[in-house]
Amino acid sequence: MKKFTVLLIALLALASFTGIGVAQDGDTVNILFWQAASSLNPYLSGGTKELEAASLVIEPLVRYDPDGVMVPWLVNEVPTVANGGVSEDLTTITWNLRDDIVWSDGSAFTAHDVVFTGEYCMHPEGGCSTLSQFDGVESLEAVDDHTVKITFTGPKPFPYGPFVGYFTPILQKAQFANCMGVASQECTEQNFAPIGTGPFMVEDFRPNDVVTYVRNPNYRVEGQPSFDRAVFKGGGDAESAARAVLETGEADYAWNLQISPAVLSAMEGAGQGTVVVAFATNVERLMVNHTNPDPALGENRSVWMADGSNGHPFLQVDAIWMAMSKAIDRNVIAEQLYGAGGIATCNILPGPPIYASTNNDDCLVQDIDAANAMLDEAGVMDSDGDGIREYMGTPLHVSYQTSTNAVRQSTQALIKQWWSEIGIETELRNIDAAVFFGGDVASPDTYAKFYTDIEMYTNGSNGTDPETYMGNWRTTEITSPATGWLGSNVSRWYNEDYDALLDQMSQTGVLEERASLAIQMNDLLVQTGAMIPLVYRGSVSAHHNSVNGIAMNAWDAELWNVAEWTRS
Repeated sequence: MKKFTVLLIALLALASFTGIGVAQDGDTVNILFWQAASSLNPYLSGGTKELEAASLVIEPLVRYDPDGVMVPWLVNEVPTVANGGVSEDLTTITWNLRDDIVWSDGSAFTAHDVVFTGEYCMHPEGGCSTLSQFDGVESLEAVDDHTVKITFTGPKPFPYGPFVGYFTPILQKAQFANCMGVASQECTEQNFAPIGTGPFMVEDFRPNDVVTYVRNPNYRVEGQPSFDRAVFKGGGDAESAARAVLETGEADYAWNLQISPAVLSAMEGAGQGTVVVAFATNVERLMVNHTNPDPALGENRSVWMADGSNGHPFLQVDAIWMAMSKAIDRNVIAEQLYGAGGIATCNILPGPPIYASTNNDDCLVQDIDAANAMLDEAGVMDSDGDGIREYMGTPLHVSYQTSTNAVRQSTQALIKQWWSEIGIETELRNIDAAVFFGGDVASPDTYAKFYTDIEMYTNGSNGTDPETYMGNWRTTEITSPATGWLGSNVSRWYNEDYDALLDQMSQTGVLEERASLAIQMNDLLVQTGAMIPLVYRGSVSAHHNSVNGIAMNAWDAELWNVAEWTRS
């Protein structure tokens, strides 16, 4: 009797966490986002949880599929220069809306709704969280009920910021007409229950807790969604959410499962659910300092000088940084430390697939012998027999820093061992993340100051187009005391050919040509030692095995195709 009581209490506690019953309902899809949504208006909160919760209801003109390819959603086609939708001078883009779309209240979806949405976000007093998606927009015009023309202030080689992807879905003008500017925050009813064109409608919303949806009877695809209801529940933590899907089967989908790969794999072994992963552009990498971090240099420590007089004493030597890269077993790091959420990579720009270079794949095979031979051939020898090689009299002693994180410290330990096998001594430093990624100009421990030889962290592009991201390594982005240590080129890497490629991309509108330029820039970065890529990092979620049709997506909402989900 005591065991039964304990079991009952445990089940009730789980039900309280998930907000669902202790048995699966075939007509309801139960989604766990352990960070709860506080609003269903993504323009007032750019958090992933709000964007995802809203994506079941309101939609953009175009979505990205799991490969980062644009897919027409509420329009007939994606405008390009070739089909006449983008002007030859790259200053306008024209969208032709489908004529079979209606709002969930049965009213017509028109170009006026699209124009209104742009004006809503661009209102100077609105505080729109996704305003950057409208950079360069001069005007929006409803040419007719099904045609929208956007004019930019100048040439826009990649004009797919507004209304593309889940950051900028369309709001119904009739519902939000009185919510412009400062009034936007006061429109609680609209922000908590937007009318949409998506597969579901909001039935009930309890902020920071749970959203309950019902099927949209006016959804454009017959037979979709297959579920009558959806529940989007917040609260708890990643491990509890994973357990609810993978071990107990009490939920259908769990998001953002940042837990130990071994623990997650053991949960999946219970046979109730499946772990799914999607990859965008995040890469864990080693940044290589191209300047001298010697403390004896005082105010010139780690400072780039145009005449090259303050270069690193040995990390700009190709044989040395290449040997360091060759000594690393990226597959061990990815498989043992990241599990399903990591893939070994040799690129700093690993996706979308059209932008991924195949020219650097030899780094995927660790070769300690070849690394040692490379250093021997370059004359980088251990002249005094202490096990440490020297270059021009300077011992290869490397200071290697990163943020405090169990996975990162394990990565450091592995790399230190591998580098010791090629005659490089490594000092490991780990710094509290708030300090490492902070902007305190007085701190010597920030990643931007880069007062060590090597540092490790992850970042990636915010969208599918890499122009802004690749601009991080332009010469003008080199961090220095003159800029308050601001700037994204923390390696202090200088390459005139790279800057020229960036300039060329800023004038190129054809996607395939932009991809070619991006690949060339990626190859320059990794083939000249600006950084050493390690692991392509993905987003990890899980679904119950009874739910079919899930297409995990890192370029758009994870729930982007929820209308196609079914239960077997």
